[in-house]
Amino acid sequence: MTPLKFGAGFCLAAAFAISAGPVFADEGMWTYDNFPTAKVNAEYGLKLDQKWLDRVQGASVRLTTGCSASLVSKSGLVFTNHHCVVECVQDISSDKTDFVKDGFAAATREEEKKCPGMQAEILASITDLTKQIQGATAGKTGQDFVKARDAAMASAEQAGCADDPLVRCQVISLYRGGQFKLYKYRKYADVRLVFAPEFATAFFGGDPDNFNFPRFNLDVGFIRLYENGKPAVTPQHLTWVSRAPKEGEATFVSGNPGSTNRLMTIAQLETLRDLTIPVGQLQRSEIRGRLARFSEESPEHKRIATDPLFGVENSFKVFYGQQFALNDKAFMDAKRAQETELKSKIAADPKLAAEIGDPWGEIAKAQSAYANNYLRYRQIEGGAAYSNLYDYAETLVRAAQERAKPTADRLPEYADARLPLVQKQLLDAKPVDAALEEVYLGFWLSKTREYLTTDDAAVKALLGKESPEGLAKRSVAGSKLGDPAVRKALWDGGLAAIQASDDPMIQLVLRNDPAARAVRKAWETEVSAPTDRAAERVARAKFAAYGDAAYPDATFSLRLSYGKVAGWTYRGTTIPATTNFAGLYERATGAEPYELAPRWVAAKGKVNPDTVYNFVTTNDIIGGNSGSPVVNAKGEVLGAAFDGNIHSLGGAFGYDGSINRTVVVATSAATEALSKVYGQTALVKELTGK
Repeated sequence: MTPLKFGAGFCLAAAFAISAGPVFADEGMWTYDNFPTAKVNAEYGLKLDQKWLDRVQGASVRLTTGCSASLVSKSGLVFTNHHCVVECVQDISSDKTDFVKDGFAAATREEEKKCPGMQAEILASITDLTKQIQGATAGKTGQDFVKARDAAMASAEQAGCADDPLVRCQVISLYRGGQFKLYKYRKYADVRLVFAPEFATAFFGGDPDNFNFPRFNLDVGFIRLYENGKPAVTPQHLTWVSRAPKEGEATFVSGNPGSTNRLMTIAQLETLRDLTIPVGQLQRSEIRGRLARFSEESPEHKRIATDPLFGVENSFKVFYGQQFALNDKAFMDAKRAQETELKSKIAADPKLAAEIGDPWGEIAKAQSAYANNYLRYRQIEGGAAYSNLYDYAETLVRAAQERAKPTADRLPEYADARLPLVQKQLLDAKPVDAALEEVYLGFWLSKTREYLTTDDAAVKALLGKESPEGLAKRSVAGSKLGDPAVRKALWDGGLAAIQASDDPMIQLVLRNDPAARAVRKAWETEVSAPTDRAAERVARAKFAAYGDAAYPDATFSLRLSYGKVAGWTYRGTTIPATTNFAGLYERATGAEPYELAPRWVAAKGKVNPDTVYNFVTTNDIIGGNSGSPVVNAKGEVLGAAFDGNIHSLGGAFGYDGSINRTVVVATSAATEALSKVYGQTALVKELTGK
C-alpha cells in the first residue's frame, strides 16, 4: 500500500487491455454460478467440479465490516485478517487495557468477546432475477426508474427471506445493471473475538512496507460464530494445513471484492480522474493530518487514533494508485480502443444497433449533472462519514421517517429485509471516543462550509451562527447517543420520539435532512438513473459481442479467482514468491515501524527461521478481499489474502498477470507463531486436529 515507488515507468497499457474482450489467464473475479471450471482445469491440469465449488462456497464468509473470511473448524472458528477485526479489538480495549497494542487471546471459549456491530454471512444460494427487475423498470426514467427498481429489489429480498431471522437476502446488480441476482445468506449475528496479535506484528513495516513485497506481516485474526449463545456447528469448513505453499501451486481466492470499475465507460473514468478522486484525496490528506496531530497529543489519543489513521492512510494510497493509472495516457488510449471496438461490433448489426442505441453518449451526458451535483451530494447527503455519533443520529432519523412508509416506498437501505442489520449495527454497544468525534464532526462541517460557501442555504441550516469547531464541540458534548439504551429508546419510540428529542446530534441531522434528501433526489434523477439505465444497454452490448465469458465488476459479493504461487520480474529485478521468519528478524531495527513486539524478541531462538511467512500469487483481487482464504485444489487453506503489491494499485480498472500480485499471510506462519510465540496450543489443536 505504498504508492510512491511506481516511478515514471509504471506501465499500464498492457495491464488493462481487458474488460470488453476475451479474459487473460488468471484474470477475473468470477461469480460462483459462472466460474470457468473447464478452462481452469485445462490450464492447470486439475479436476475441479461442482462438489469442490460448493464446499469452498459453503466455507467462505462475508463480514459486514467490509472483509472476507473462512470457516476453518467444525465449531464456528473463522480465519481472517487482523485489520478486519482490529475495530473489534479497539472496541473491547480501554485506557487500562490496550488489546490493539498488546494483542488479544481468549484462553477459553468463555473469554471470547463479542464484536459489536459485526455480522458474518455465508452464501447459500443464487437466483437470477434479471427479467423481474428489468421488467419493473421498463420504459421508466429518472426518479420513476429508481423507485421502480428499488421497490422490485426490496420486494424480492422480502419474498426471498420472509421473516426468517437466520437468513439475509440481498439483490445484487451485476454487469452494472446487466443482471440482477438474489443472494441468500445464512447469517450469524453473534460474532466473538478469539485471537488477534499485536498491531506492530500484524502491520510490521507499517506505511513504508504497505503495498510492497517482501512483507513480514502476521495479519491474522480469529473469530468464532455463535448461535443461541453457543459456538455454531459448522461441519462444512476448509482444511487447515501447516505446510508452506509450493512455487507454481494453483491457488484460489474465495472472497468478496468490494468495488471495481473495469466496465465503466471512458466518460465515467474521466470523471473519476478529474473530479471524484482528486476531491476525495484532498479530504483524505487533510483528515490524515488532523489524525496524526491528534495522535501526538497524548498516549490515549494515540491509542484511539491508531486504527482510524491506518485506515485513512491505506485509502489514500489506494486512490493514489487509481489516480496514477487514470493519468497514464497509454492506459486511457487502450480503454478508448476497447470502447471503439465494442461500438463497431454493435454498429455492424443494424438490428442490434437500433436496440442498444447510444448508451455511451447518454452516460457522457450524465457526467455534466454529476459534476454539477457532486460536491453538494458528497458533503450534504454523504454526511460526517467518520463520525459514529452522527451516523447513529442519521440512522435514527431516517429509520423513523422511512419505517412509517410502506416498504416499497422507502429508501432502499431501510426496506424491511435490511432493517435487522441496520438495527444490530445501531444498537450493539461499542465505545464512542468524544475527542475523536469532535475531530471528525468539525472536519466535515468545515469542509462543507468551505466547499459550498457560507451563503449556501444548507450550510446556514447546519451552522447557524456557530463555527464548525464550536458546533462540533457542543453537539458531541451534549449528545447521549453513545449510550445504546438511549439509541434503543429512540428507535422504539419512532418518529414521535425523534421529533421530541433535544439531543443536539439528532437536531443537527434534522436540520440537514431536507437538503440531504433534496440533493439525493437530484442525484438519482439526473445522475444515477440515466447512468444505470444506459449501463444496462452497455452490458447487453457486451453480452452480444463477447457472450458471458466476461466477469462482472466487483460488488462486495462472493467471487472466486484463480492463479498460482509465483513471484514476478520488473525492470530486471526478480521478486521471490515467499518470505520467511529469518527475513523478519533481519528486517527488524528496534524502532517503529520495524520494531518487534517483546514476545517476538523472546521467541527468536524458538521459531524455525525457514518457516514461510508471507507469499504472493497471481490471483486477481481488490479491496474487500482482505481475509479471503487462499485455497488449493484440495480445498486446503494455505493462507489469507491481506494486500496487493505496488503494481496492483490500478486493479480497480484492470489486471496484468505478469506483475499484479496478491499478498498472503501463510498458514505455516500462523501455525508456527501460535505454537511457539503465543503458546496457543488449544487453538492450534482446533485448527490442525492434532
